[in-house]
Amino acid sequence: MARPESPTLHRNLKKRNFDPDLRSSTALENAMKQFDEATKILKLTPNQIAKIKEPRRVLEVALPIRMDDGRIEVFRGFRIQHNIARGPAKGGVRFHPDVNIDEMKALAFWMTVKCAVVNIPMGGAKGGVIVDPTKLSYGELERLSRRYMAEMIDFFGPDRDIPAPDVGTDAQVMAWFVDTYCMHKGDYLPAVVTGKPIDLGGSHGRVEATARGMLHCLHEAATLLKFKIAGAKAAIQGFGNAGSHAAKLLAADGVKVVAISDVSGAFYNLKGINIAAAREYVKEHKTLAGLEKVTACKPLSNPLELLELPVDILIPAAIENQVTSKNAERIKAKVIAECANGPVTM
Repeated sequence: MARPESPTLHRNLKKRNFDPDLRSSTALENAMKQFDEATKILKLTPNQIAKIKEPRRVLEVALPIRMDDGRIEVFRGFRIQHNIARGPAKGGVRFHPDVNIDEMKALAFWMTVKCAVVNIPMGGAKGGVIVDPTKLSYGELERLSRRYMAEMIDFFGPDRDIPAPDVGTDAQVMAWFVDTYCMHKGDYLPAVVTGKPIDLGGSHGRVEATARGMLHCLHEAATLLKFKIAGAKAAIQGFGNAGSHAAKLLAADGVKVVAISDVSGAFYNLKGINIAAAREYVKEHKTLAGLEKVTACKPLSNPLELLELPVDILIPAAIENQVTSKNAERIKAKVIAECANGPVTM
């Protein structure tokens, strides 16, 4: 049974356009339900289940940061190393106000599974800091990023645990991670981080890899369901790295993206949104807030309405637990193409 939620958590959930009443379970509960079903199919032994189910290591650190006004503010940071049986752990670092231990455990577990499914010799990990990065100055964000790596430095390494970008972090944050790690170790070790800038040894195509992988799956689904991608209508929840690149790639394939959203709200245009203009707007303003002033789209009064629009393709590209037993019957899309971790519950 899920723990009772505090009023503060309710307010935080509403801030990120997530209705607590729609949540049938936490991300961790959902992940464990998936695992329990898989153990029956695979006929795993109790010993195998015991070794896989619990995370190998759970780390929590205090991150004291000097803010621009001179005061010290302490942030809470986490790193979960779920499994290292197949190789070093790997997984993103999330900067978000709703980061919590259970969410990190679920995301680390899913990363373990993803690595195993595609036979990458690594295990799953996940990290995060409870912070709203949009409220930090550039200098404050740098100091927080460097402090996070410094506090966790004994647990990171090319043969130990490799962090990556996630919600609220990007290539710049990874560059600070690399630089901090190298300074402490006294050597140039760029393999400690993935998702770095190209100039620091990053991989070409990495930034849009999540969206491109989703697109390949979507084409297979369209073939199976016998509908054409070109001319189809799509709604995308989330306009960060995964969501914005998904929109760009879909538009290039002739898909009409009629709705997009992020933490600031949701916007729609039944004739199709100008994705190139929306991406440029976010690049300048950081969020979609005010997009209706510069493009032909209208804001949705309730951002969660985006999930239930009459479209062919629904792409949850934000956070977990968005399509649940409470709203599944109202989903009209032919295909739900997941571009986030665990957006559809059991």
